[in-house]
Amino acid sequence: MKPTRQRYWVIFFAVTLAILSYVDRVVMSQAAKPISAELHLTKTQMGSVFSAFALAYAIFEVPSGWLGDIMGPRRVLVRIVLWWSSFTALTGTAWSLGSLRVIQLMFGAGEAGGFPNLTKAFSSWLPMNERSRAQGFMWTFARWGGAFTPPLVIFTFHYMSWRYAFVCFGALGLVWAFFFHRWFRDKPADNPRVNEAERTLLAEVSQNASSHADVPWRKILRNHSLWFLWLQYFCLSFPWYFYITWLPTYLQEHRHQTPAAASKLAILPLLCGGFGALLCGFLMPRLARAMGSVTKSRRAVTTFAFLSAAGCLTLSIRTEAVLPAMLLMGLASFSNDLDMTPSWNTCMDVGGKYAGTIAGSMNMMGNLAGFAAPWIGGIILDHTHGDWNQFLYVNVAVYLVGATCWSFIDPVTPIDAE
Repeated sequence: MKPTRQRYWVIFFAVTLAILSYVDRVVMSQAAKPISAELHLTKTQMGSVFSAFALAYAIFEVPSGWLGDIMGPRRVLVRIVLWWSSFTALTGTAWSLGSLRVIQLMFGAGEAGGFPNLTKAFSSWLPMNERSRAQGFMWTFARWGGAFTPPLVIFTFHYMSWRYAFVCFGALGLVWAFFFHRWFRDKPADNPRVNEAERTLLAEVSQNASSHADVPWRKILRNHSLWFLWLQYFCLSFPWYFYITWLPTYLQEHRHQTPAAASKLAILPLLCGGFGALLCGFLMPRLARAMGSVTKSRRAVTTFAFLSAAGCLTLSIRTEAVLPAMLLMGLASFSNDLDMTPSWNTCMDVGGKYAGTIAGSMNMMGNLAGFAAPWIGGIILDHTHGDWNQFLYVNVAVYLVGATCWSFIDPVTPIDAE
């Protein structure tokens, strides 16, 4: 009997959820100027709003990933999408700095755990040889969803205020939650559309779907390899958050672009980042075979990713012409996202049946960077009278720190291996 291909629907739902996740995040960066004008916010205050989302997201990443391990990703993902969609819509009701911070805190708390639980679903629904491509596709469309949001938001603002725009974007998640809940099952064998041949194909990984309340926290915290995995993801995310928070403002103030022109140029970093994730998803299995080692191939790709991202961002800062500078920033983002597939595959390989918890802990560190980066950026801008280059050179330095981490990471040995 030929195996059915129901497992590919998991990739479809992951891709569409990733797009919605980044659309809802990028809307805030595009709305930053009208929100700041209406609510009379400084850059430090607006930076704190960006950071409020990331702080709550970071805090709730591990609990949400852990819930996926003990309850299964189906219920957890539906809860996540319903929660974040509600608070995306409620962003349009903000009346002050305090209310905006609270709404963004709740938004971040609700969205936390989405990608760890998708990774948990991959670990039980996809054979080992299909995971790199799945992660590549998911992160590619996440980036592209964010990339094409700026012109979509500018178009929306022609017909409605930023307040009603948030309501419209928040409604999209309800559709996803309905269809996902109808189709997805935590165990592939429980889905009636999966035939016996596909169940046999997934027999090796199906054990990862089991509930596990006994997460080995002591082993996790004593594993020095995981500490470096967390650190490198912090260093990856710190500069990247510039692209989904301050970039539109940078283009308008430092590069003197109109809002419409800025929205088009803001496509480049996330668009190029998507290509980086896509290329790496296809490249990693071939490179591992060519080098004879998964560990060596992941270390080679990720070290190159950090160093080339630092180099391209430095060249972008020093380039006067707008379009070449943004193309170089796009190449920095392309290099940045070469690290995504190795990082998330490491969470599956090291985490095993605890993949949700490990992925949640890594993404927590990434979003702690998302908390720190926009706020620090706002403080730098306010205290240097808008010196954007100083802010960007801090990002270059963080990339260089990340380049040193992968030499100390064991990306293949499971934490529960005896």
